[in-house]
Amino acid sequence: MSQLFGCCRVVFNDALAYCQEQYRAGNKKPNSNELSKRLTELKKTEEKIWLGEVSSIPLQQSLRDLEQAYSNFFKSCKGQRKGKKVKPPKFKKRKSKQSARFMDNGFKLYPNSDYIYIAKIGDIKVVWSRELPATPSSATLIKDSADRYFVSFVVEFNPQPLPENQNSVGIDLGITDFATLSHGEKIKSPKPLKKQLKRLRRLQRNLSRKQKGSKRREVARKKLAKLHAKISDTRTDFLHQLSTRIIRENQTIVLEDLNVSGMIKNRKLARAISDLGWQYFRTMLEAKSVMYGRDFRVIDRWIPTSQICSCCGFRGGKKELNIREWTCLNCGTSHDRDINAAINIKACTEQCRSVAGGHSETLNGRGEKVRCDSFSRNK
Repeated sequence: MSQLFGCCRVVFNDALAYCQEQYRAGNKKPNSNELSKRLTELKKTEEKIWLGEVSSIPLQQSLRDLEQAYSNFFKSCKGQRKGKKVKPPKFKKRKSKQSARFMDNGFKLYPNSDYIYIAKIGDIKVVWSRELPATPSSATLIKDSADRYFVSFVVEFNPQPLPENQNSVGIDLGITDFATLSHGEKIKSPKPLKKQLKRLRRLQRNLSRKQKGSKRREVARKKLAKLHAKISDTRTDFLHQLSTRIIRENQTIVLEDLNVSGMIKNRKLARAISDLGWQYFRTMLEAKSVMYGRDFRVIDRWIPTSQICSCCGFRGGKKELNIREWTCLNCGTSHDRDINAAINIKACTEQCRSVAGGHSETLNGRGEKVRCDSFSRNK
């Protein structure tokens, strides 16, 4: 497998270098057919004859990945791709994440067995995390920077929608409490980066002292990579469990559209916000809502949910972050800041519109300059 990963990396980097060379010469970028013919010629040379010792399927997939990366970059430059600007493809590193993708003619599954067959590698023992719901169309061998091996399958299946209920919930995301639900529940985050920060600094200092290229530096690098993997796995597990519970318990889920990329530019809060994984949590809720037939809605980020009384609708003005409880000057009701915001988020669902796929969003939830009228003035 190490040889296979190395060959896929060499094919990708060599094709990328050739494309950059043609660009500097003033020529057009070679298409996938030209790169495939060039790969066939390279296999016949003495310098790269070892490329023929591995399966040709993942090598061709590496060229397709490069073609897709360039396609995303060109569409982003022309404004045909939504979201953040995509940078051109970069060279792959040996110590980073490695992968090799096989189509259905490059692997074989044995019924009721813990082994899978990979072309030109043989049988590999695996530990199944779940039963495959259908016959896979592709399999990807993955080796992360912590030297952990995974195999990922692509299958096509139709998930069964969950039974409908009449529950709805508004979610207010925060730093002290990861999520505050509109019915009063507050959910703490494990904050794995904050808990492991002292150990992380020690391992980073230990790595910086090692001589580059030495065996001890490689040992120190793996220790640091394993800690990073543990932090990431802890955060992902928490977000998966929480998002699944919310999807199962509620028919309508309402979330606030936060500008996470702008908030992490604040150097005092960047580490804490990144440790929580707000954007990843929203992505999970959105995907699972489509999968299980739930109604996911996103309200406008400019609605002052923390300033408005959820009882009478009076807007009390902007409040500092250290004010966690306040009393309405109009009706005299005492509010918890986060619970009040979550209730207001849930109440704003009437201003949302339904879109394709069962989602809902505010009229400006994804860029349209329309604001909710229900909270735009004092009542």
